[in-house]
Parts: sequence; C-alpha cells; structure tokens
Amino acid sequence: MTTPPIAAPRIAFYAPLKPVDHPIPSGDRQMARLILRALEALDPAEIGPVEVASSLRVYDGAGDPAVQARLTAAAAAECDRLLSLYAAEPDRRPVLWLSYHVYYKAPDLIGPAVARRLGIPYVVVEATRARKRLTGPWSAFAAAAESAIEAADLVLCVSARDRQAVEAYGPPGQRVAMLPPFLDLPPAPDDREPGSPPRLLTVAMMRPGDKLASYRLLAGSLSLLTARPWTLDIVGDGPAAAEVSALFAPFGPRVTFHGACAPADLAAHYHSADLLVWPGLNEAFGMVYLEAQAHGVPVLAVDNAGTGTVIRDGLCGRLTGPACQDFAAALSALLADPPALRALGRSARSYIETHHALPMAAQRLRALLSGLLP
Repeated sequence: MTTPPIAAPRIAFYAPLKPVDHPIPSGDRQMARLILRALEALDPAEIGPVEVASSLRVYDGAGDPAVQARLTAAAAAECDRLLSLYAAEPDRRPVLWLSYHVYYKAPDLIGPAVARRLGIPYVVVEATRARKRLTGPWSAFAAAAESAIEAADLVLCVSARDRQAVEAYGPPGQRVAMLPPFLDLPPAPDDREPGSPPRLLTVAMMRPGDKLASYRLLAGSLSLLTARPWTLDIVGDGPAAAEVSALFAPFGPRVTFHGACAPADLAAHYHSADLLVWPGLNEAFGMVYLEAQAHGVPVLAVDNAGTGTVIRDGLCGRLTGPACQDFAAALSALLADPPALRALGRSARSYIETHHALPMAAQRLRALLSGLLP
C-alpha cells in the first residue's frame, strides 16, 4: 500500500513597512527579500513553501491619526480577505506566520489577527519597542506595534539594543533570540592596492532626519581634511537630494554624485572603493555596511548599537564618536596607512563570510522555527 504524501508546512510571510515588491530600493526591502531567500533555501519537505501573504504597506511616517485610521481599516479588510482565502483553499492555509520589521511607524495589523484566528504560531523578525510613543501622534500605531510584538511566540532580534527592550517589556516566557543581519555573498574580491588618491564611497538614501544628519556629519568631517588627498563617490537619491548636494558643493570635483544605482552598478562602485564612509546615525544596523565588507571594503561609521551589530572596530574598519572631529580623526588615520586599510578590507570579507552569510542565517532560521512547525 502506498503511503500518501504528507503535506509540507507552509509559512506566510509579511513585511508591513516595505513589501518585497516595493519599487524603491532600501535596506529594509533588501532584508525582507533575503529572509525569503533564506527560508526558500531550506529543505521544502521540512520547512515547506513560503508565500508572501500580503503586500499591504502599513506605514505612517508623519504621525497622522487619519492615515493610521485608514490603514487600520485597510488591514482589517485584508485580514478578512486572507481568512476567506484560507477557508476556500485549505491547501494554502499557513501553519506559521512570520512578519519582518514591526515598530511604531509600521505595526503589523494583519499577522497577529490571522494567526490568532487560525491558531498558528506568530513570529516577528526585527521588533522595535518604543513605549514612549504610546503617547503622541503615533499612539494608535505604537499600541498596535506593542500588542503585535507581545503576541509573538518568537521574536528574532537583529541588534542587542532591540533584544534588551523586547526582553525587558515582553510577557513572561516569550521566546527571544538573535538573528544577525545577513546577505548573499558576492564573489570574493581581488586583492588590490588602495587608489591614489584614496577613493571614498558613500551609499545612502537622501531623506530628512537621521540620513540627512549623517550627510551633514560626513561633510563636516571632510571639511577638516581638505589638505589630504581623497575623492568621494556618493550613491543615493531621495527627497533631500538638494540639501545633500549643497552640503558637498564646497568640495567641487572631489565629490561625484551617481544617483540611485542598479545592483550591478553598485557592485562596481564597491569594487573600486578603498573605504566606505557613512556615519549611520541611529541606523538599525545598515545593510550598506554588510555589502561593503562583503566586497572587501572596510567601513567607517559612528559607534552605536546598530552599527556595532555588523562592524567590528579594528577588524573590519573603525567606529568613532559622533562629533565631526572624531570622524575626521579616524578617517585621517585610515588614509595615512594604506597597508592597514588593505588589511582591514581582507579581514572584513572574512568576517562577513563567517558571521553574516545567507547559508548560516538559513540554518539558524531552520533551528529556531523547527520547534514551532508541526
């Protein structure tokens, strides 16, 4: 007698902040796609197929209660749609729901409700708790984010800062673990001598807030090093492009703007760069740091809980204080020692291979999720 095949588990995936098919590139979109890649890299007979459950973007960047009310209604309709779908097509019914990046500007208004109705585990990757936002213009979304994170059977944190908050305010017995950020490794770079003059590279979106503040810090630091030889390539675009252009105008032809680049073009910029310079103020972790190191490019950033997640000071580059003088001093020291800069690039690539490569993350996800799957 032939034994009928056992239906493989199915994981429902959702990214409320930036859907995987969003047209604007960003580290958040890239990380969502990489999580899908990691899940799909596992044995389908064990983990099962992964399906993007919804592309509804739930994001309020301005703190507008009307926007939050509209998105809450849209999410409720999406919950009804999904539950009707799963009732009509039982073979698409998930056995686990996994959401990526939940915080007060982009709460998960779908996953907890659907998981609760289906009686399946709910998992969050990259949860940020901001209880101070429970009052103010984001109060409704902040409460929804807190509720979603508390409902999770497993919270996977990408930084020690996020883990501390999740564990401090989470319900008793909630499982919390680390999932370090990761990427699909590019081919190993050729060993090369630093350029003359050294070629600096910045890759970042141009938008108000922390990004623009980082550009200001970088421009201020470079203004202290005009006597040193260097050039800077800037890859990025966004609503603050005019302000960023004005910040670097005093440097004339030493700074070249390339706008937003396709992945192949960006890889070419990494290949020709000697050092990635990006302060990264309040970065959650910064995919750009992983990408640069994977291409054998050392990095220079401001020391904080996010950058420290993916940069090892003295091994892959340098972490500095938040003042222009701190950043400029570290940059000056790196530019003055080309052999050390080259060695940092080699060790950066080795570090990423060991700690932040996709295959390692896939196996970690397998181990963390296996106990929740039937």
